[in-house]
Amino acid sequence: MLLRLVPEFELRRDVLPWLAERGCAAALGNAPGGRGEPHPSGRPALPLSGRLRALPPAEEPGCGEAPGCGCPGDPRAGPQRELRPRGPDEPAEMKILYLFVLFISDTSENSSALYVVNVERNGKIIYTWKGNQRNTHIGLYDLQTKQNEHLYMFEKNLHIISCSINNERTLLAVSFCQYTEEERATQLLQSVSKYLTLLIEIHPINNVRVLKAVDSCVRVQFLYPVEGRNASRESRLLLVSEDKYIEQFDIHVVAEEEHKVVIKKSGQLPRARVADDLVWAQWDMMEQRLFYIVPKESKSTLRCVQFYPEENFKSILESHLDIAVNDTQLKLVNFGYDYCQDQDVASKSLKNLQVFTSKAGGLCVCCSLVSDIPHEIIYSIYFLHKGYNKTFTVSLERAESHQLKEVAFMNLDYYVAAYLPGQFLHLLNIQHPDMLCYSLFLTGEDARIDTLQNCSIRCPWVSAALDCSAGSLYHVSISDSALLQLLHKSKRDCERLAALHCALLYFQHTEDLEMQIIQWISENLSTCHSFDPIQEFIIASLYCRLCPETENLDKLLPYTSLQDWIGAVPGVICATDIISLPVLEFQNSKGFWEKLNSNLESVKYAEPHLHYHSKVLRREWCNLSEEREERRTTAYLRNIFENAKKVLSHLDTWDSGARLVPLFEEEDYQQQLLMGLMVAQLKDHLMRHLQYVGKKKIDQIVLDYVANLLNLVHRIMKEVWRRYQLHSCIFCFDERGSAAEFAVFHIMSRILEAANGMCMPLPPGFHTLHLGLGVRCLPLHTLLHYIDNGILQLTETCVRKLLKDLDDTEQNEKLKFSIVMRLPEALGQKVRQYWNHPINANFIARKYVKLLLEKLGNRQCSRPVPERLSFPVEFLPLNYLTNMLAEIENQGVHPYEKQDHVNARFVEETALKHTMTLLGLKYS
Repeated sequence: MLLRLVPEFELRRDVLPWLAERGCAAALGNAPGGRGEPHPSGRPALPLSGRLRALPPAEEPGCGEAPGCGCPGDPRAGPQRELRPRGPDEPAEMKILYLFVLFISDTSENSSALYVVNVERNGKIIYTWKGNQRNTHIGLYDLQTKQNEHLYMFEKNLHIISCSINNERTLLAVSFCQYTEEERATQLLQSVSKYLTLLIEIHPINNVRVLKAVDSCVRVQFLYPVEGRNASRESRLLLVSEDKYIEQFDIHVVAEEEHKVVIKKSGQLPRARVADDLVWAQWDMMEQRLFYIVPKESKSTLRCVQFYPEENFKSILESHLDIAVNDTQLKLVNFGYDYCQDQDVASKSLKNLQVFTSKAGGLCVCCSLVSDIPHEIIYSIYFLHKGYNKTFTVSLERAESHQLKEVAFMNLDYYVAAYLPGQFLHLLNIQHPDMLCYSLFLTGEDARIDTLQNCSIRCPWVSAALDCSAGSLYHVSISDSALLQLLHKSKRDCERLAALHCALLYFQHTEDLEMQIIQWISENLSTCHSFDPIQEFIIASLYCRLCPETENLDKLLPYTSLQDWIGAVPGVICATDIISLPVLEFQNSKGFWEKLNSNLESVKYAEPHLHYHSKVLRREWCNLSEEREERRTTAYLRNIFENAKKVLSHLDTWDSGARLVPLFEEEDYQQQLLMGLMVAQLKDHLMRHLQYVGKKKIDQIVLDYVANLLNLVHRIMKEVWRRYQLHSCIFCFDERGSAAEFAVFHIMSRILEAANGMCMPLPPGFHTLHLGLGVRCLPLHTLLHYIDNGILQLTETCVRKLLKDLDDTEQNEKLKFSIVMRLPEALGQKVRQYWNHPINANFIARKYVKLLLEKLGNRQCSRPVPERLSFPVEFLPLNYLTNMLAEIENQGVHPYEKQDHVNARFVEETALKHTMTLLGLKYS
């Protein structure tokens, strides 16, 4: 199972035992919180029968019937009967067991007798239950302290619709249904409102105010200030009416004797209209935002109201959506959880609509649509921060018609999960939804979530899921072990790529996870056909490491090596539509709104073109690599190599100990050139778009980026080295390589291929190590083929060691001569001297003569030159050649200035030795 659900709250686990214990305590009178004993919190004891003062006059027209509503202050409310087992002489253990069984049997009469009503921002869960007298109780569970608390009791069987408690826990707002339709039919002569909304003082239990007494359903929700703010004397309450409007009440409280908190007597409570004519609304409790939809012709308008702790609310967003929302009944999300009503609404419509936000500035509207085709599921995700909508159509292989339910959505921050129990799980990448391959679609066992078998799921905050029917709150996360298992067993490139990006993006940077991904890469280099796993691992790792540290950096750095994706997910049809961007109305807003605005601005300016690309880098690197030695001392090049030195020194501070893999132990001109160029060009790219960050910060970002790149390659090499248990014997050329060395050589070849494809630098010493493994593992013709095609690059360190360490057997001579013949001119001048062999001397002499004659041009010798050898040589062609070479040397032309022994005398002596060898004579 890919999604891991950890229960944070369960009614049966966290509430039922407490209720049974409390019933016993109330009867025996000796438990904390019972009659006659203070509550452990220091507050006055809250007895089960919380009697109230008489209700004040109703604030709404038609509320005069409040005293007859059945509230605890109602004189018609019957006396309370204690809940205890008969027989005072029975053992206490038997009494507790009897009470627990009695409670279970009592609640079993009505499946909704105990259910969650609301979840507040500070982690307080409000629930309700029916007592043994059919009284209606309201309790609270604190997720942090793991403690329950009894808040209030109505001495009547009521159906609680909505309930909310303020941050200071001094006020309780309750909305309930006073009677059923059947009961109303028997009370035709009584004009009593069906729904009643009360505001109750609970510190201590005291006065009650009637906010609404109407025939339409009402939901209540207190606003919460920012965390860490001192207790306030003012509370704000949202009231959501089924008549399609939302109001905000301002409630002022005052403190009286003995810390008694009461509502300030100032007549009617001040109120303000927040929204009108809405057909759908969702409350974001963590960020104190209200999303709602207003129908407009065939389309709908999504709006958002932001509530601020120090000021009033403000409308901040408007977006037009091509969604036809049913306007006959108001649908509410996260305004409490009325299980009975949710079940009734779900039976009438399969549509589910929710809005999710992410900390990176993502804004998504998720909608489950109704399909006319049996066994077909349709759902849409509006990526408002990207400016397009994706509609997914899933054909189910087999399903009972009664099992088909609406798609449930869960917010995992970086991902949105679309879940249909028993069918599929679709993880959609919010940050990069452009290509379907970055989203993970699973069916069967991988998509199964045992604890969520129905769709009455709500997402009160990020990575949380509330199963309304079961009364359980879960922390939802992606299982790293299941994700890695999926990565190993998957046969489709789209699933592999999505799992790889999910592991790096969701879990950020963990060394253990990185090691397991590297192990998977080393085993599956040849099985991924539509993407290079090494390229994706390096680019995605760099993106995930650096982007969270600097705002807007995610829009400038590449996150993938792929330009597009032409593959498809089996069983899923995806249609993409361009939509209008949301309109933001704010000034100097911070946090989410600032990030969302930045995302929208990047869409306007064609975001893909903002990402750093290596095309210019490749062209500049090729141009500088082809320049001659004398042109490599310019100020521009000096600056480039200075950049490379900074990167390497920066890298040394991370890993100053002995390295397992013999890298970073030599200078590599080409790689240092590429390193310095990447630093220079990436710096220019960031400076153009991040001017507000500052040069010093950008310099640090660029150094971190290139150093991390080299470190990732080194990390891959280290894990591979450790896995195959290699050591430094790879530079002993008198032995052939093992199967493990050949496997490492193959992986290094793929690393080189990935680096060439992205034009990224490799750690100094990589090519030497690669060539050393190639010499040990490959036959001569294959080795030369790899060299000729650029897969293996000749380095001074490796060639010098090869020429010095190998003896001059016939096979080794052939190898050495083949290598020497392929050396670049500059490198050949440095290393040929280490092979003291006639073949090498002959080659050096020929090369020397060729270079001298090329430099001579059309010039002629003007005078004779003395003989170069101490003994005369009667071979006129050789005499003429040596005389001419000596004349050229006297004119100051010397191509091998660093090798003084290579001169006309060396050419003459080499020619004689070679001739005598061919004639079978001995040279002395």
